[in-house]
Amino acid sequence: MAVLNFGGVDENVVTREEFPLAKALEVLKDEVIAVVGYGVQGPGQSQNLRDNGFNVIVGQAPEFKREWDKAVGDGWVPGKTLFPIEEAVEKGSIILFLVSDAAQIAVWPRIKPLMTKGKALYFSHGFGITYKERTNIIPPADIDVIMVAPKGSGTTLRRMFLQGRGVNSSYAIFQDATGRAKDRAFALGIGVGSGYLFETTFKREVYSDLTGERGTLMGAIQGLFLAQYEVLRENGHTPSEAFNETVEELTQSLMPLFAENGMDWMYANCSTTAQRGALDWMGPFHDATKPVFEKLYREVASGNEAQRSIDTNSKPDYREGLEKELKALRESEMWRTGAVVRQLRPENI
Repeated sequence: MAVLNFGGVDENVVTREEFPLAKALEVLKDEVIAVVGYGVQGPGQSQNLRDNGFNVIVGQAPEFKREWDKAVGDGWVPGKTLFPIEEAVEKGSIILFLVSDAAQIAVWPRIKPLMTKGKALYFSHGFGITYKERTNIIPPADIDVIMVAPKGSGTTLRRMFLQGRGVNSSYAIFQDATGRAKDRAFALGIGVGSGYLFETTFKREVYSDLTGERGTLMGAIQGLFLAQYEVLRENGHTPSEAFNETVEELTQSLMPLFAENGMDWMYANCSTTAQRGALDWMGPFHDATKPVFEKLYREVASGNEAQRSIDTNSKPDYREGLEKELKALRESEMWRTGAVVRQLRPENI
C-alpha cells in the first residue's frame, strides 16, 4: 500500500505496480470466485476476472431469463460455470454479491446459511451493510466482509478493460475473520480491472455514492441540461441548436479536455469570452446548488434516501413504473433531438 498526496491530503492507495496481476492470481489461486447476479456490475466484473485468469463461476436465478440468457451469451456454461444462485454460493469461497440493493434484501436469507466459516462476502456498494438495520443483511462473524466499488458502471468497467484501461475503485474491509481480508480485496480489485484502489469505509462509500448518483453524476446533470435546454427553446432557439449548446459540446468537446488535464486546462483551451463568462457565473451556480447538495447529503446520512429506495424498488410493479419514467425521459424533445444529433456525428455517417 502506498500513501499518496491528493490536493494536500494523504490517502492510502493500492496501484497495479505494487500489487500486480501476478500477485493477485497467487493470492487467489485456491479460491473459487462466485459472482452472484448478472445485471449491472456482474457481467463486467465476472468477465474481467475470467479474462485475467481467475477461477470464476456465475450464480443467476434461471427464472430471470434475460439475465440468464445474457450470461450464456457471454460464454458462461450452465452446469459448468453458470449455476442457480444457491449452488454457486455453495461452490464459491469468495461470493461477489452483485445483485441490486433491493434484490440483496430478498436473496440474503437464501444464501446466509451457505456463508460458511472462512468464506468472503464481497460487495461493490456499501448499502446493504451500512443500512443493515433496514436490510437485515448481517453477516456471520466467521467470514470476511470486503468491498471493491468501481467508480463507474459495469458497462464502463468492461469497455475500459478491453481497451487496456481501468476504472478507479474504492475498497473497504468491514470484517476480517481470516486475516486475509485485505489481500483478498486487493487481489479482487486488481482482478476486476481497477486503475487504482483508494481506501474508504462501507458508510463513506454509500454516502458518497448515493450523493454522487443523485447529484453531478446523474440527477443534477439531467436537471441542469433540461433547465438550460428549456430556456434556449423558450427564447426561440431550435432543438438542434439548444441540444448542441447544452449537451453535445459538453460531452464531445469540453469534458474530454477536462478529463485529460483538469478544469483549468479545459478553460485554457477555450476562448477568453468563454473563460470570463464561466468564471463570473461559477459563483451564482455554486450558491444556488450547494443548499440542494447539503439537503441531499442530510437525506442520505439520515437513511431516508435509502428507505425510499428500498420501498420503491421492492414494489411488485417497480420495473413497469421505472420503464414508464425512462420512456418519458427517452421520448422528451431534448433526448429525441439527441438521438438525431448522435446519428449525425461524422463517425456514424
